[in-house]
Amino acid sequence: MNILLIILTSFIMNYSMPTLPYSKDALAPIISQETIDYHYGKHLQTYVNNLNALVSGTPFEGKTVEEIVINAPDGAIFNNAGQVLNHTLYFLQFTPQPEKYQPEGKLAEAIQRDFGNFENFKNEMTQAASSIFGSGWAWLAQDKDGRLHILQESNAGNPMRSGYKPLMTIDVWEHAYYIDYRNKRAEFVNRCWELFDWDKVVKRMPLNRRIFLPICGAARPTPLASSNVRNISSISFFKSGYSGVISCETLRNVCEP
Repeated sequence: MNILLIILTSFIMNYSMPTLPYSKDALAPIISQETIDYHYGKHLQTYVNNLNALVSGTPFEGKTVEEIVINAPDGAIFNNAGQVLNHTLYFLQFTPQPEKYQPEGKLAEAIQRDFGNFENFKNEMTQAASSIFGSGWAWLAQDKDGRLHILQESNAGNPMRSGYKPLMTIDVWEHAYYIDYRNKRAEFVNRCWELFDWDKVVKRMPLNRRIFLPICGAARPTPLASSNVRNISSISFFKSGYSGVISCETLRNVCEP
């Protein structure tokens, strides 16, 4: 029984390669199979192998990649965890046959609000990716208030480290494009826009959920208005014909013993 538990625990703790949702040649000619073979099959595999070896026997053993990226100090563990997470988000955001070339719904609305229109956003994101000095990543990320930001991160950097939610990214490490584009980074960046799966990108946005919490003295849970559950500052409620808004700080002061 103990041996089985050890085996199962070891299996659960290991980090593994993400499964590509397309064949290795499917993104060609924008991203060739040769690039996928090296970028995904060798570079990412090395980061995964390194991370598994590095966390063994450390406080980060058994933690999720996200937890490591947020909490690990600068160094080898963070660098490899960051690259595992970054590349996973990168490879899984693409599709060989996009149904649309710009987002719809809540992501489109957020882009309109924060950048004016999609073309402004696309131009700013393209410029951010093309102008990074050396190796790094351009990110579209969401802050705790739901606002969108374009961020530049060097090396293994990820927006989660600064409290943002990463939504999409462009990898400008040379191994991402040099086989296909040589030193023409800007051309590679522009071609990436032909591959984004916007439905997958929008699914990375924090969910708006209808949640239930018991208001003090209520006999049953009271429905709350839709909120970003991770970042609630106030709660809309109704009970017995009364409605209003109460801050979470007030709710804690009133309801906590």
